[in-house]
Amino acid sequence: MKTITSRILLGILLFCIAVSLFTAVSHMNNEKYKTETAVYTQEDDSISFKAVYVRNEELISYSGKGVVSYSIPDGGKLGAGSLIAEVYPDEGQINVKQRIEKLKSDIAVLKKIQNPGTMEQAQPSNLSVLISDKYKSIINSREKGEVEDISTDIDELIVLLSTYQMVTEKASDLKKRMNDLNTELSELSSKEMVPMDTIKSDKSAYFVSFADGYEDTFSMQNLSSITADMIEKASDSNKTQEKNVIGKLITGYEWYVVGVIESDTRKFSVEDEVQLKFQSTSEMIDGTVFDIRHTQDEKKSIVVIKCGELTQDLVRHRTERVEMVKGQHKGIKVPEKAIRFKDMKVSHIDEKTGERVTSEENVEGVYVKLGEQITFKMLKIVYRGDGFVLSARNAGSDYVSIYDDVIVEGVDADGN
Repeated sequence: MKTITSRILLGILLFCIAVSLFTAVSHMNNEKYKTETAVYTQEDDSISFKAVYVRNEELISYSGKGVVSYSIPDGGKLGAGSLIAEVYPDEGQINVKQRIEKLKSDIAVLKKIQNPGTMEQAQPSNLSVLISDKYKSIINSREKGEVEDISTDIDELIVLLSTYQMVTEKASDLKKRMNDLNTELSELSSKEMVPMDTIKSDKSAYFVSFADGYEDTFSMQNLSSITADMIEKASDSNKTQEKNVIGKLITGYEWYVVGVIESDTRKFSVEDEVQLKFQSTSEMIDGTVFDIRHTQDEKKSIVVIKCGELTQDLVRHRTERVEMVKGQHKGIKVPEKAIRFKDMKVSHIDEKTGERVTSEENVEGVYVKLGEQITFKMLKIVYRGDGFVLSARNAGSDYVSIYDDVIVEGVDADGN
């Protein structure tokens, strides 16, 4: 009896050992393959590079006497005859002017609140909702890059916040505050002086309150003589305020983006329509490849892109990283290192006869792990990128599919 029991236990033990050995061997066999899952994706046909901006720029100067008070922010747009700045004897007069403008704004809000019926409707709870909605609108406009809408919303938000602060005070306090503001405004107005000088724009343009020293170097006239070394050394933080210069006007809609790219121009050529992505703005600008020329380094080329649209954000910069996008491609992404070649019988339609024919061809493909099986699947390549390819989706059962486990290491050209 004991002998039978011992034999049964020994048999079970041997079976367990065999299963363990089989599992270990199978696991070791699986480990020799390194796979990546094939996924469907979209890739930009693009290149990124450091760029400099070439525009029509005109320096603005004044006598150099007194202190300048700007009437427009950096990047602001001017019309012909628009006020750029006023010149006062000292900082004190600028402070007086700024305070007067603030008082006038506060008085305007108070008058609006005191209109018949406004106090009843301007309840704190209603204002809180409006303030929240306006804040969301600003965030939304920022994400869309709608700069003009942001400016309008900010002005309205300031009014709402001021109104909220004032309606939470007592009615008698509002009347007293109005009297106090008018008294202060009257006192300051008596001290206000006429500016020594006023500076206006004689044309429509964007305004920037500084010169960066590159106005001549990166001018439209010097477009063809810009070198790779000049681009490399250019700095966006360079602000060399020249004597008597208070800023510059950037005129016209036509301007150029110039950068250094790899000499392999397989993706881009002259007259290509492209889109440009910038670090300073969420907006994408349309452009046309105007020129591609060689440099002293045969591996590098200078690319010149002509643009027809300027924005408030872009005029405040001279150089930044730019991504140039030619097109977008969709497909199943496969690592380039996984690609193998194999002689296979391929069926296709003869263009001349219209009949289906079969021929043996050396085709591109990848080895795919299906359970314990290794299978070769062909690629129908729609785009070649840097270190990967995109294969057409739904090309057929003989082609790579979404979520296939593509072997990137562990097989040779014969699938072993």
